[in-house]
Amino acid sequence: MYTKNQLCEKIISVYPDIGECGIDLNVEYDQDKKVWVVQLNKDNQTLKTYLEPEDANVCMEGKQCIGLGMQIYQLRDNIKNMRDS
Repeated sequence: MYTKNQLCEKIISVYPDIGECGIDLNVEYDQDKKVWVVQLNKDNQTLKTYLEPEDANVCMEGKQCIGLGMQIYQLRDNIKNMRDS
């Protein structure tokens, strides 16, 4: 098992520009829904997505980060587009 900080570090390693372009990242595990909640904040805008533990596990084991990567990519893109519009 891994911590939310380890998952945050993994997300940042896949998308290092998250912190650099002023996008804050927060990760929490939702015990009720049994999913990771990944939240991106930029300025006064917040978007979040839910990441299944299976997708997070595979990525954390270094096998593949496709599930995690696709969701974070879409979330990051959405928050950037919100600011541009």
